[in-house]
Amino acid sequence: MVQRQFPKPVELLELMQFKKPELNGTKRRLDAAYTISDLRKIAKRRTPKAAFDYTDGAAEGETSLARARQAFEDVEFHPDVLRPAAEVDTSVEILGGPSALPFGIAPTGFTRLMQTEGEVAGAGAAGAAGIPFTLSTLGTTSIEGVKAANPHGRNWFQLYVMRDREISYALAKRAAEAGFDTLQFTVDTPVAGARLRDKRNGFSIPPQLTLGTIVNAIPRPWWWIDFLTTTKLEFASLSATGGTVGDLLNAAMDPTISYEDLKVIREIWPGKIVIKGVQNVEDSKRLIDHGVDGIILSNHGGRQLDRAPIPFHLLPTVVREVGRDATIMVDTGIMNGADIVAAMALGAKFTLIGRAYLYGLMAGGRAGVDKTIEILRSEIERTMKLLGVASIAELEPRHVTQLTRLAPMPRSDA
Repeated sequence: MVQRQFPKPVELLELMQFKKPELNGTKRRLDAAYTISDLRKIAKRRTPKAAFDYTDGAAEGETSLARARQAFEDVEFHPDVLRPAAEVDTSVEILGGPSALPFGIAPTGFTRLMQTEGEVAGAGAAGAAGIPFTLSTLGTTSIEGVKAANPHGRNWFQLYVMRDREISYALAKRAAEAGFDTLQFTVDTPVAGARLRDKRNGFSIPPQLTLGTIVNAIPRPWWWIDFLTTTKLEFASLSATGGTVGDLLNAAMDPTISYEDLKVIREIWPGKIVIKGVQNVEDSKRLIDHGVDGIILSNHGGRQLDRAPIPFHLLPTVVREVGRDATIMVDTGIMNGADIVAAMALGAKFTLIGRAYLYGLMAGGRAGVDKTIEILRSEIERTMKLLGVASIAELEPRHVTQLTRLAPMPRSDA
Protein backbone atom coordinates (compact mmCIF):
# COMPACT_ATOMS: atom_id res chain seq x y z
CA MET A 1 0.00 0.00 0.00
CA VAL A 2 1.30 3.45 -0.90
CA GLN A 3 2.31 5.53 2.09
CA ARG A 4 1.38 9.20 1.85
CA GLN A 5 2.82 12.20 3.59
CA PHE A 6 2.51 15.95 3.55
CA PRO A 7 5.03 17.39 1.03
CA LYS A 8 7.89 19.28 2.52
CA PRO A 9 8.41 22.82 1.16
CA VAL A 10 12.09 22.15 0.48
CA GLU A 11 11.25 19.06 -1.57
CA LEU A 12 8.60 20.98 -3.51
CA LEU A 13 11.18 23.57 -4.51
CA GLU A 14 13.42 20.78 -5.80
CA LEU A 15 10.64 19.15 -7.80
CA MET A 16 9.04 22.26 -9.27
CA GLN A 17 11.17 24.94 -10.85
CA PHE A 18 9.36 28.03 -12.05
CA LYS A 19 10.54 29.27 -15.43
CA LYS A 20 11.85 32.81 -15.41
CA PRO A 21 9.59 34.97 -17.60
CA GLU A 22 11.14 36.32 -20.79
CA LEU A 23 10.38 40.01 -21.09
CA ASN A 24 11.79 40.45 -24.59
CA GLY A 25 8.84 39.76 -26.87
CA THR A 26 10.91 38.85 -29.93
CA LYS A 27 13.07 36.42 -28.00
CA ARG A 28 10.02 34.90 -26.32
CA ARG A 29 8.38 34.26 -29.70
CA LEU A 30 11.51 32.85 -31.29
CA ASP A 31 12.31 30.63 -28.29
CA ALA A 32 8.92 28.97 -28.83
CA ALA A 33 9.74 28.17 -32.49
CA TYR A 34 11.17 24.70 -33.05
CA THR A 35 10.57 24.33 -36.78
CA ILE A 36 10.36 26.50 -39.88
CA SER A 37 6.62 25.90 -39.79
CA ASP A 38 6.55 27.50 -36.34
CA LEU A 39 8.36 30.55 -37.73
CA ARG A 40 5.83 30.71 -40.56
CA LYS A 41 2.96 30.84 -38.07
CA ILE A 42 4.62 33.70 -36.17
CA ALA A 43 5.36 35.51 -39.44
CA LYS A 44 1.73 35.22 -40.53
CA ARG A 45 0.52 36.77 -37.27
CA ARG A 46 2.95 39.68 -37.44
CA THR A 47 2.90 40.62 -41.13
CA PRO A 48 0.15 42.28 -43.17
CA LYS A 49 -1.67 39.82 -45.39
CA ALA A 50 -0.48 41.23 -48.72
CA ALA A 51 3.21 41.12 -47.74
CA PHE A 52 2.90 37.68 -46.13
CA ASP A 53 1.04 36.24 -49.12
CA TYR A 54 3.66 37.63 -51.50
CA THR A 55 6.22 35.49 -49.67
CA ASP A 56 4.05 32.49 -48.96
CA GLY A 57 2.26 32.24 -52.28
CA ALA A 58 3.16 30.84 -55.68
CA ALA A 59 1.78 30.93 -59.21
CA GLU A 60 -1.78 30.11 -60.26
CA GLY A 61 -3.01 27.03 -58.35
CA GLU A 62 0.32 26.78 -56.48
CA THR A 63 0.66 23.18 -57.66
CA SER A 64 4.40 23.44 -58.37
CA LEU A 65 5.16 24.53 -54.83
CA ALA A 66 2.92 21.89 -53.25
CA ARG A 67 4.52 19.14 -55.31
CA ALA A 68 8.05 20.34 -54.50
CA ARG A 69 7.32 20.22 -50.78
CA GLN A 70 5.59 16.86 -51.09
CA ALA A 71 8.65 15.44 -52.85
CA PHE A 72 10.81 16.17 -49.81
CA GLU A 73 8.20 14.71 -47.47
CA ASP A 74 8.10 11.57 -49.61
CA VAL A 75 11.65 10.62 -48.66
CA GLU A 76 12.61 7.41 -46.96
CA PHE A 77 15.97 7.43 -45.17
CA HIS A 78 18.13 4.34 -44.71
CA PRO A 79 20.33 4.71 -41.62
CA ASP A 80 23.42 2.69 -40.85
CA VAL A 81 23.51 1.31 -37.31
CA LEU A 82 26.50 0.87 -35.01
CA ARG A 83 28.37 3.58 -36.88
CA PRO A 84 29.22 6.27 -34.33
CA ALA A 85 28.74 9.87 -35.45
CA ALA A 86 28.92 11.71 -32.14
CA GLU A 87 30.29 14.78 -33.89
CA VAL A 88 29.35 15.76 -37.44
CA ASP A 89 31.01 18.08 -39.94
CA THR A 90 28.38 20.05 -41.87
CA SER A 91 30.84 22.12 -43.90
CA VAL A 92 31.25 21.97 -47.68
CA GLU A 93 33.37 23.54 -50.39
CA ILE A 94 31.18 25.26 -52.94
CA LEU A 95 32.18 27.20 -56.05
CA GLY A 96 35.73 27.81 -54.91
CA GLY A 97 35.06 28.70 -51.30
CA PRO A 98 33.86 27.34 -47.95
CA SER A 99 30.41 27.19 -46.41
CA ALA A 100 29.89 26.06 -42.83
CA LEU A 101 26.58 24.48 -43.80
CA PRO A 102 25.33 22.82 -47.01
CA PHE A 103 22.91 25.66 -47.75
CA GLY A 104 22.93 29.35 -48.46
CA ILE A 105 20.32 32.10 -48.63
CA ALA A 106 18.59 32.38 -52.00
CA PRO A 107 17.82 35.69 -53.73
CA THR A 108 14.48 37.20 -52.76
CA GLY A 109 12.87 40.32 -54.20
CA PHE A 110 11.33 43.27 -52.34
CA THR A 111 12.66 41.83 -49.08
CA ARG A 112 12.34 44.95 -46.91
CA LEU A 113 8.61 44.89 -47.56
CA MET A 114 8.51 41.64 -45.59
CA GLN A 115 10.35 43.17 -42.63
CA THR A 116 12.27 46.41 -42.58
CA GLU A 117 15.71 44.93 -41.84
CA GLY A 118 15.51 43.01 -45.12
CA GLU A 119 18.71 41.96 -46.83
CA VAL A 120 20.87 43.54 -44.14
CA ALA A 121 19.50 41.01 -41.65
CA GLY A 122 19.92 38.15 -44.12
CA ALA A 123 23.45 39.06 -45.12
CA GLY A 124 24.52 39.67 -41.52
CA ALA A 125 23.09 36.37 -40.34
CA ALA A 126 24.66 34.50 -43.26
CA GLY A 127 28.04 36.04 -42.55
CA ALA A 128 27.82 35.12 -38.86
CA ALA A 129 26.87 31.54 -39.76
CA GLY A 130 29.58 31.21 -42.42
CA ILE A 131 27.22 30.60 -45.34
CA PRO A 132 26.70 32.50 -48.63
CA PHE A 133 24.07 35.20 -49.05
CA THR A 134 22.53 36.04 -52.43
CA LEU A 135 21.25 39.51 -53.30
CA SER A 136 18.45 39.67 -55.87
CA THR A 137 18.36 42.08 -58.78
CA LEU A 138 15.02 43.08 -57.27
CA GLY A 139 16.42 43.35 -53.77
CA THR A 140 15.66 46.35 -51.58
CA THR A 141 19.21 46.97 -50.40
CA SER A 142 22.02 48.11 -52.65
CA ILE A 143 24.96 45.95 -53.62
CA GLU A 144 27.20 48.12 -51.50
CA GLY A 145 24.76 47.95 -48.58
CA VAL A 146 24.88 44.16 -48.56
CA LYS A 147 28.66 44.21 -48.75
CA ALA A 148 28.73 46.52 -45.72
CA ALA A 149 26.41 44.16 -43.82
CA ASN A 150 28.54 41.12 -44.68
CA PRO A 151 32.04 42.51 -45.28
CA HIS A 152 34.01 39.33 -44.69
CA GLY A 153 31.49 36.68 -45.77
CA ARG A 154 30.58 35.28 -49.15
CA ASN A 155 28.15 37.42 -51.14
CA TRP A 156 26.55 36.20 -54.36
CA PHE A 157 24.51 38.24 -56.84
CA GLN A 158 21.43 37.11 -58.76
CA LEU A 159 21.00 38.70 -62.18
CA TYR A 160 17.98 39.14 -64.42
CA VAL A 161 18.64 40.20 -67.99
CA MET A 162 16.41 43.22 -68.44
CA ARG A 163 15.03 44.94 -71.51
CA ASP A 164 17.66 47.60 -71.06
CA ARG A 165 20.71 45.33 -71.18
CA GLU A 166 23.04 48.04 -69.94
CA ILE A 167 21.24 48.09 -66.57
CA SER A 168 21.95 44.39 -66.12
CA TYR A 169 25.55 44.70 -67.28
CA ALA A 170 26.18 47.63 -64.94
CA LEU A 171 24.76 45.69 -61.99
CA ALA A 172 27.02 42.73 -62.71
CA LYS A 173 30.06 45.01 -62.89
CA ARG A 174 29.11 46.72 -59.60
CA ALA A 175 28.72 43.37 -57.85
CA ALA A 176 32.11 42.21 -59.13
CA GLU A 177 33.75 45.44 -57.97
CA ALA A 178 32.16 44.98 -54.54
CA GLY A 179 33.76 41.54 -54.21
CA PHE A 180 30.74 39.31 -54.85
CA ASP A 181 32.26 35.99 -55.92
CA THR A 182 29.39 34.18 -57.70
CA LEU A 183 26.72 35.28 -60.18
CA GLN A 184 23.37 33.50 -60.38
CA PHE A 185 21.98 34.15 -63.85
CA THR A 186 18.23 33.46 -63.59
CA VAL A 187 16.64 32.15 -66.80
CA ASP A 188 13.12 31.10 -65.81
CA THR A 189 11.53 34.56 -65.76
CA PRO A 190 11.06 35.82 -69.32
CA VAL A 191 7.68 37.07 -68.08
CA ALA A 192 6.09 37.14 -64.64
CA GLY A 193 4.13 34.15 -63.42
CA ALA A 194 0.46 34.62 -62.50
CA ARG A 195 0.75 35.19 -58.76
CA LEU A 196 -2.93 35.29 -57.98
CA ARG A 197 -2.63 36.00 -54.27
CA ASP A 198 -0.90 39.28 -55.14
CA LYS A 199 -3.64 40.20 -57.61
CA ARG A 200 -6.40 39.41 -55.13
CA ASN A 201 -4.66 41.36 -52.37
CA GLY A 202 -3.88 44.31 -54.64
CA PHE A 203 -0.25 43.97 -53.60
CA SER A 204 1.82 46.70 -55.20
CA ILE A 205 5.17 48.47 -54.90
CA PRO A 206 4.91 50.76 -52.97
CA PRO A 207 1.98 49.40 -50.89
CA GLN A 208 -1.34 51.05 -51.70
CA LEU A 209 -3.67 51.87 -48.83
CA THR A 210 -7.23 50.58 -49.17
CA LEU A 211 -9.95 49.95 -46.63
CA GLY A 212 -8.88 46.29 -46.60
CA THR A 213 -5.20 47.02 -45.99
CA ILE A 214 -6.04 49.50 -43.25
CA VAL A 215 -8.29 46.98 -41.47
CA ASN A 216 -5.60 44.32 -41.82
CA ALA A 217 -2.98 46.72 -40.44
CA ILE A 218 -4.87 47.56 -37.23
CA PRO A 219 -3.64 44.47 -35.29
CA ARG A 220 -0.12 44.88 -36.77
CA PRO A 221 0.85 48.50 -36.08
CA TRP A 222 4.50 47.60 -35.53
CA TRP A 223 4.92 46.65 -39.21
CA TRP A 224 3.60 50.00 -40.42
CA ILE A 225 5.61 51.93 -37.82
CA ASP A 226 8.78 50.18 -39.02
CA PHE A 227 7.88 50.73 -42.67
CA LEU A 228 7.10 54.41 -42.28
CA THR A 229 9.94 55.36 -39.91
CA THR A 230 12.89 53.63 -41.55
CA THR A 231 14.97 54.37 -44.63
CA LYS A 232 13.04 54.57 -47.89
CA LEU A 233 13.15 51.37 -49.93
CA GLU A 234 16.26 51.24 -52.11
CA PHE A 235 16.15 48.84 -55.03
CA ALA A 236 19.24 47.18 -56.40
CA SER A 237 18.11 47.91 -59.95
CA LEU A 238 14.72 49.57 -60.35
CA SER A 239 14.76 53.32 -60.69
CA ALA A 240 10.96 53.59 -60.87
CA THR A 241 8.22 51.67 -59.10
CA GLY A 242 4.45 51.65 -59.10
CA GLY A 243 2.14 48.74 -59.83
CA THR A 244 1.86 45.10 -58.93
CA VAL A 245 4.92 42.89 -58.73
CA GLY A 246 3.84 41.26 -61.98
CA ASP A 247 3.63 44.67 -63.66
CA LEU A 248 7.15 45.53 -62.52
CA LEU A 249 8.56 42.21 -63.67
CA ASN A 250 6.89 42.38 -67.06
CA ALA A 251 8.13 45.94 -67.57
CA ALA A 252 11.69 45.02 -66.67
CA MET A 253 12.21 41.49 -68.00
CA ASP A 254 12.78 40.54 -71.60
CA PRO A 255 11.30 37.35 -73.10
CA THR A 256 13.95 37.39 -75.84
CA ILE A 257 16.87 36.43 -73.57
CA SER A 258 19.04 33.78 -75.19
CA TYR A 259 22.43 32.10 -75.16
CA GLU A 260 23.85 35.27 -76.67
CA ASP A 261 23.05 37.04 -73.40
CA LEU A 262 24.82 34.28 -71.49
CA LYS A 263 27.87 34.78 -73.68
CA VAL A 264 27.99 38.51 -72.94
CA ILE A 265 27.50 38.00 -69.21
CA ARG A 266 30.19 35.32 -69.14
CA GLU A 267 32.59 37.87 -70.65
CA ILE A 268 31.62 40.55 -68.12
CA TRP A 269 31.64 38.45 -64.97
CA PRO A 270 35.10 37.53 -63.61
CA GLY A 271 33.98 35.00 -60.98
CA LYS A 272 31.89 31.85 -60.93
CA ILE A 273 28.65 31.84 -62.90
CA VAL A 274 25.72 29.51 -62.26
CA ILE A 275 22.42 29.27 -64.09
CA LYS A 276 19.32 29.37 -61.90
CA GLY A 277 16.02 27.94 -63.08
CA VAL A 278 17.12 24.84 -65.01
CA GLN A 279 14.32 22.28 -65.31
CA ASN A 280 15.47 19.47 -67.60
CA VAL A 281 18.50 17.35 -68.44
CA GLU A 282 18.88 18.61 -72.01
CA ASP A 283 19.28 22.22 -70.92
CA SER A 284 21.74 21.10 -68.24
CA LYS A 285 23.97 19.49 -70.88
CA ARG A 286 23.68 22.46 -73.21
CA LEU A 287 24.64 24.90 -70.46
CA ILE A 288 27.69 22.86 -69.51
CA ASP A 289 28.80 23.06 -73.14
CA HIS A 290 28.57 26.86 -72.81
CA GLY A 291 31.04 26.85 -69.96
CA VAL A 292 28.96 27.61 -66.88
CA ASP A 293 30.34 26.64 -63.48
CA GLY A 294 27.12 25.41 -61.98
CA ILE A 295 23.41 24.77 -62.33
CA ILE A 296 20.60 25.43 -59.88
CA LEU A 297 17.69 23.08 -60.40
CA SER A 298 14.76 25.31 -59.55
CA ASN A 299 11.24 26.17 -60.58
CA HIS A 300 11.51 29.57 -58.88
CA GLY A 301 9.78 28.39 -55.75
CA GLY A 302 6.70 27.57 -57.82
CA ARG A 303 6.28 31.26 -58.60
CA GLN A 304 6.60 31.11 -62.40
CA LEU A 305 5.28 28.14 -64.40
CA ASP A 306 2.74 26.21 -62.40
CA ARG A 307 2.92 22.40 -62.75
CA ALA A 308 6.62 22.74 -63.54
CA PRO A 309 9.05 19.84 -62.95
CA ILE A 310 9.96 19.06 -59.36
CA PRO A 311 13.64 20.05 -58.87
CA PHE A 312 14.30 17.40 -56.21
CA HIS A 313 12.98 14.67 -58.53
CA LEU A 314 15.24 15.91 -61.35
CA LEU A 315 18.32 15.87 -59.15
CA PRO A 316 19.55 12.24 -59.47
CA THR A 317 19.28 12.22 -63.27
CA VAL A 318 20.98 15.59 -63.74
CA VAL A 319 23.78 14.62 -61.34
CA ARG A 320 24.30 11.38 -63.24
CA GLU A 321 24.42 13.12 -66.62
CA VAL A 322 26.45 16.28 -65.87
CA GLY A 323 27.51 16.15 -62.22
CA ARG A 324 31.13 15.44 -63.14
CA ASP A 325 31.34 18.60 -65.23
CA ALA A 326 29.57 21.22 -63.12
CA THR A 327 28.30 21.99 -59.64
CA ILE A 328 24.66 20.93 -59.26
CA MET A 329 22.55 22.75 -56.69
CA VAL A 330 18.85 22.65 -55.88
CA ASP A 331 16.17 24.87 -54.36
CA THR A 332 12.35 25.05 -54.05
CA GLY A 333 10.38 23.45 -51.24
CA ILE A 334 13.12 23.15 -48.59
CA MET A 335 11.54 23.53 -45.15
CA ASN A 336 13.58 21.17 -42.99
CA GLY A 337 17.22 20.27 -42.49
CA ALA A 338 16.34 16.71 -43.45
CA ASP A 339 15.33 18.02 -46.90
CA ILE A 340 18.84 19.39 -47.27
CA VAL A 341 20.43 16.12 -46.13
CA ALA A 342 18.33 14.19 -48.66
CA ALA A 343 19.39 16.51 -51.49
CA MET A 344 23.06 16.22 -50.57
CA ALA A 345 22.78 12.43 -50.40
CA LEU A 346 21.39 12.35 -53.94
CA GLY A 347 24.32 14.30 -55.32
CA ALA A 348 23.60 17.99 -54.85
CA LYS A 349 26.66 20.00 -53.95
CA PHE A 350 24.63 22.75 -52.27
CA THR A 351 21.09 23.92 -51.57
CA LEU A 352 19.39 27.31 -51.24
CA ILE A 353 16.58 28.45 -48.95
CA GLY A 354 14.16 31.28 -49.74
CA ARG A 355 10.84 31.19 -47.91
CA ALA A 356 12.39 29.57 -44.83
CA TYR A 357 14.68 32.58 -44.50
CA LEU A 358 11.84 35.06 -45.05
CA TYR A 359 9.62 33.39 -42.46
CA GLY A 360 12.39 33.91 -39.92
CA LEU A 361 12.88 37.51 -41.06
CA MET A 362 9.17 38.30 -40.69
CA ALA A 363 9.02 36.54 -37.33
CA GLY A 364 11.88 38.46 -35.75
CA GLY A 365 14.17 40.43 -38.06
CA ARG A 366 17.85 39.55 -37.80
CA ALA A 367 17.22 37.37 -34.73
CA GLY A 368 14.59 35.49 -36.74
CA VAL A 369 17.02 34.78 -39.58
CA ASP A 370 19.54 33.54 -37.02
CA LYS A 371 16.79 31.28 -35.68
CA THR A 372 16.06 29.90 -39.16
CA ILE A 373 19.71 28.97 -39.59
CA GLU A 374 19.87 27.50 -36.08
CA ILE A 375 16.79 25.32 -36.70
CA LEU A 376 18.10 24.01 -40.01
CA ARG A 377 21.57 23.42 -38.57
CA SER A 378 20.11 21.39 -35.70
CA GLU A 379 17.94 19.33 -38.06
CA ILE A 380 20.86 18.65 -40.38
CA GLU A 381 23.13 17.55 -37.54
CA ARG A 382 20.48 15.34 -35.94
CA THR A 383 19.56 13.69 -39.26
CA MET A 384 23.22 12.99 -40.03
CA LYS A 385 23.82 11.44 -36.61
CA LEU A 386 20.74 9.25 -36.95
CA LEU A 387 21.93 8.13 -40.39
CA GLY A 388 25.37 7.30 -38.99
CA VAL A 389 27.36 9.73 -41.14
CA ALA A 390 29.98 12.08 -39.71
CA SER A 391 30.36 14.42 -42.69
CA ILE A 392 28.41 15.64 -45.70
CA ALA A 393 30.88 13.78 -47.92
CA GLU A 394 29.77 10.46 -46.38
CA LEU A 395 26.19 10.91 -47.57
CA GLU A 396 25.40 8.64 -50.51
CA PRO A 397 22.37 7.88 -52.71
CA ARG A 398 21.90 4.62 -50.80
CA HIS A 399 20.83 6.66 -47.78
CA VAL A 400 17.70 7.94 -49.55
CA THR A 401 14.77 6.55 -51.49
CA GLN A 402 12.55 9.02 -53.34
CA LEU A 403 8.98 7.85 -53.02
CA THR A 404 6.63 9.22 -55.65
CA ARG A 405 2.90 9.80 -55.84
CA LEU A 406 3.01 10.95 -59.46
CA ALA A 407 4.11 8.29 -61.95
CA PRO A 408 4.40 9.66 -65.51
CA MET A 409 2.28 8.10 -68.22
CA PRO A 410 4.06 6.95 -71.42
CA ARG A 411 4.28 9.73 -73.99
CA SER A 412 2.71 9.18 -77.38
CA ASP A 413 5.95 10.21 -79.13
CA ALA A 414 8.14 7.89 -77.02
